[in-house]
Amino acid sequence: MKPKEIRELAPAEIETRLRETREALVQLRMRKHTGQIEKTHELHELRKDIARLETILNEKQTAAA
Repeated sequence: MKPKEIRELAPAEIETRLRETREALVQLRMRKHTGQIEKTHELHELRKDIARLETILNEKQTAAA
C-alpha cells in the first residue's frame, strides 16, 4: 500500500488493515518455515506495509489528541 492510500482511510479502517496484514505475515512466515514459499520478498513488503500503517495511524491519533 502506498502512504497516500493509507492516509485516505479512517483510523478504524487502518486498524482493520493492520490486523489483516499482520495475519498475512504470520501465515507467510509459517509457509516459509515449511518451505512452501517462493517469493521471500513478500515478507519484507508486508513488514514495510505494517510499519507504514502503524506510522500513519499514530500520526492520526496524535493529531486528534
